Amino acid sequence: MTRKFCLLVIAKAPVPGFAKTRLCPPATAGQAGEIAAAALLDTLDAVTATAGALPVVAMTGDLAAAARSAEIGQALRRTTVIAQRGWDFGTRLANAHADITAVHAGLPVLQIGMDTPQVTPALLTDAIRPVLEGAHSAVLGGAEDGGWWGLGLADPRHADVLAQVPMSQEDTGDRTREALAASGLRVGELPVLSDVDTIADARRVAALRPGSRFAAAVDAVEVTA
Repeated sequence: MTRKFCLLVIAKAPVPGFAKTRLCPPATAGQAGEIAAAALLDTLDAVTATAGALPVVAMTGDLAAAARSAEIGQALRRTTVIAQRGWDFGTRLANAHADITAVHAGLPVLQIGMDTPQVTPALLTDAIRPVLEGAHSAVLGGAEDGGWWGLGLADPRHADVLAQVPMSQEDTGDRTREALAASGLRVGELPVLSDVDTIADARRVAALRPGSRFAAAVDAVEVTA
């Protein structure tokens, strides 16, 4: 299969007590870890099923201590795994793009996280299409909390602007869009998605993917809450 673009997943090992702590309560630390693990696994399924994508995972954290560590380790074998590096999140994002470019020069990149397990291969294909076809040099998918869930770049070297954008803020999406435009990019808009920060987010996203690992993990909290 010809690889048309890199599909980069920014991931954190879902270690109970450290992953998705804003879900607690009503979730326990163990349940929050299970939800984070399920989100990552469902995301990896969508990513590895996306035609034309070269799956790359930029990972941080202790995977050996994570929920579903063996299952995640097996899923990661379908991808190329690189380590996140940098002193803050924006820098780690920029460095992940730079590390991909060093090995796969010339390939566009679509970057997502592990907090939108409702993504599908069709959605990811549609997200990168405007970049591959030259309609836009970048695309950005906003999140309902003011951040963003997806970034596509024709030239991933432009991701260096991410190091200057404050992350996890209510205006992170707007400031990222402004930074990309200021560097001369034509930025197209992707659909707005809800990412998973709170239990209300988790329940809303789970309803979009009935029968998924993520929905089952969230349902376990419904039963015990």
